[in-house]
Amino acid sequence: MSHLTTIHPLELSIEGGKIYAEQIIPHTPAAVDLPTLVFLHEGLGSVRHWRDFPSAVVHATGCPALVYDRLGYGRSDAAPTPRTLRYMEQEAFEFVPQVLQAANIQRAIFIGHSDGGSIALLFAARYPQLTQALITEAAHVFVEDITTQGIREAVEIYKTTNLPEKLARYHGDKTEKVFSAWADTWLSSEFTAWNIEQYLAAIHAPLLVMQGMDDEYGTVRQVDAIASQVSGQVTRCLVPNCAHIPHQQARDVVFQHICEFINSQL
Repeated sequence: MSHLTTIHPLELSIEGGKIYAEQIIPHTPAAVDLPTLVFLHEGLGSVRHWRDFPSAVVHATGCPALVYDRLGYGRSDAAPTPRTLRYMEQEAFEFVPQVLQAANIQRAIFIGHSDGGSIALLFAARYPQLTQALITEAAHVFVEDITTQGIREAVEIYKTTNLPEKLARYHGDKTEKVFSAWADTWLSSEFTAWNIEQYLAAIHAPLLVMQGMDDEYGTVRQVDAIASQVSGQVTRCLVPNCAHIPHQQARDVVFQHICEFINSQL
């Protein structure tokens, strides 16, 4: 972590429970006039899964940031209700706006990974006035065979390795619910029809859409669908020698692209 940023832990109250968040503040006077970078984690993720990446982006761009655990994850409260097939829409349309309000954020640049990327797209479609720009890594807008196959393999790994213990470092006694909610939803026959392409045309904010070329959960069809259907300016970035977690597996390249994109929006 750069010594030029400060991390403030926060507890934010929204409908359904308490949210654990971290506010990352750069030591630059101009930060108060810049948009807030809002990091949205993946389907098994948390604040701590991002490691020091948000602080590095804050240091490079001068923008403040908010990183938080969604309800049911990490150090936030357990989810108040069982997950539905529209859990990402519920997150984007109901919970994210409450988090921004609780954190007093009026202008955001979203950086969303996997489920977080899909949630960022949905939010940008519904709340354009709050979205200055957005960056997605490995976002989905529909379900592919490679997605469900990858999740089946993850279920087997969960059953046969120490993956539950690893996830418990982040999610504690919520680990089993986090994993089963993710896997059971994506593998359910009803979820096969999940598709959010109908929202894309409503997105006018500039977008950087990124995906690893070796992503085990999605193909370039996801990038093509997003880039061809949003209404705003799009920058595509397919990352070679990279799977589903670009900001870790190809950190230097991804960091450079993200920081250049953010700086171009300031």
